[in-house]
Amino acid sequence: MTLGDTIKGMVGLDPTGHADPDMKAVLDALKSLNPKPIEKCTVAEARKQPTPADAVRKLMAQPAFSARPSLELEAVRTDDIVIPDAAGEDNPARVYTPQGEGPFPLILYFHGGGWVIASLDTYDATPRAMAAQTHAIVVSAHYRQAPEHRLPAAHDDAFSAWHWLVENAASLGGDPDKLAVMGESAGANLALNVSIRARDAGMHAPLHQTLIYPVASNNIVSVSYEENRNARPLNKPMMLWFMQNVINSESDLTSPLIDVVSADLSRLPPTVVVTAGIDPLRSDGEKLAQKLQAAGVAVEHRNYRGATHEFFGMAAVVEAARDAQAFVSLAQRQAFGAAPL
Repeated sequence: MTLGDTIKGMVGLDPTGHADPDMKAVLDALKSLNPKPIEKCTVAEARKQPTPADAVRKLMAQPAFSARPSLELEAVRTDDIVIPDAAGEDNPARVYTPQGEGPFPLILYFHGGGWVIASLDTYDATPRAMAAQTHAIVVSAHYRQAPEHRLPAAHDDAFSAWHWLVENAASLGGDPDKLAVMGESAGANLALNVSIRARDAGMHAPLHQTLIYPVASNNIVSVSYEENRNARPLNKPMMLWFMQNVINSESDLTSPLIDVVSADLSRLPPTVVVTAGIDPLRSDGEKLAQKLQAAGVAVEHRNYRGATHEFFGMAAVVEAARDAQAFVSLAQRQAFGAAPL
């Protein structure tokens, strides 16, 4: 049997049947919230749908999960601020500061949502966890979203946020010499593009980048896209819907902003790539890790076979997320020159 025959046989199957039990509990909780498929929504409707974060909160209300040991993230202080976007307007941002005496390292974080949906609140768990575990200030920066602001608006805003962080690190209580970037999904794409643009501009570059299930390729017929065309919470029709709302024309699909694996990836900072087995974007992350290594970049890649897209911020209920966060925070602390906790 050829690879093509194997992929054809997968069409129509639900790959989430292979999810880890705790991951499956999140998926079941999400299903119980009756979300409308994103690809069948208007943009306004899509922004109001229940999210995986809502599913985690529902599980946390159940005794089996609420009785678990606390991750002690309450000690992280948050402050809502604004950061100028590339158009000179204010974008929301949230600063997560750990306990202790600074100056702290700083991580600029970008949330996911296909550049179209989601907010700082949707993706609160990851920056909160990284602030606590890496012992760094994490700045979660929002960006203009499509289709109101199509490519390259979000990418321009991300770089503006990086420029702002370089200029304001000390006033936040951070160490200006210890800056990193991080993102999830579309946000990981933004983080990687920040590193590339900082390198090309000859300006202060990140010491490290963490890319969680990144959008990195224009290949929508990859092995993982076909394996997981019917996956939850992200599937192939959803990704196509996101792209249709982001691009100005089909020619944008070949832009290195989207197809980052075709960009010059040399002289980029040490990188962690995290992928999920049940995710259309898994092949993107795998190929990106390979391309970075081929370009001479130090890369650590870990795949979580029984996890789905969006799992990283679910440490309160998903074991794979706890492992992934520990893996990432260790790499970040080492990049900042700190001893492991």
